[in-house]
Amino acid sequence: MDFIEFSHAIPKIKNLPLPGRDSHYKMAPEARIKELKEREERRQNPKKAGVMALFYPHANNETRLLLIQRNRYPGVHSGQIGFPGGQFESGDKDMLDTALRESYEEVGTVKAHIEVIRSVSKLYIPPSNFEVSPFIGLYHKQEPFERQASEVEAIVEVPVADFLDDSKLVTKKLSTSYAREIEVPAFLFEDHIVWGATAMMLSEIRELLQKVL
Repeated sequence: MDFIEFSHAIPKIKNLPLPGRDSHYKMAPEARIKELKEREERRQNPKKAGVMALFYPHANNETRLLLIQRNRYPGVHSGQIGFPGGQFESGDKDMLDTALRESYEEVGTVKAHIEVIRSVSKLYIPPSNFEVSPFIGLYHKQEPFERQASEVEAIVEVPVADFLDDSKLVTKKLSTSYAREIEVPAFLFEDHIVWGATAMMLSEIRELLQKVL
């Protein structure tokens, strides 16, 4: 989809009601939904994180969504596909400031080039005890991203046409932090499997886009 056309359409999502949990749960296995409901009720003092879903012009002005693959490390999100973003720090003004700062640190996006469209529903992640605040933004510069090698293994660029394509919604058998060898709903973008919290947030963003594109 042409980026100019996309950038004219996406502001229409600003006043739409958020699908929230109903949308999140479409991309969560039953075992995870049960855990989310139980742990949501008794969670205490979760860590805070802000992430940015950035849409930008690629070659020939094609609209793409920016994702990253995290480095491998001893932790529950090792090697997973996610949004640029990270943990709130004391110098951040708010969660949007966190998302913008972390995006710059991880992939080199310049704050002045980002048009923030809106926030979407927060998501609690039980395995890491994080409450994530996602934001949707337009990045108006067609320039290469620069990954932070210490945190980012690869930059993943997803055509919006693929993001909206129903055939990219799949079920994969994976081992997770809460079960081994279970079937989980996921997005399949080329050879990248996107599941878990990122897939749940993508599900809500996708539903919003489908209403205006």
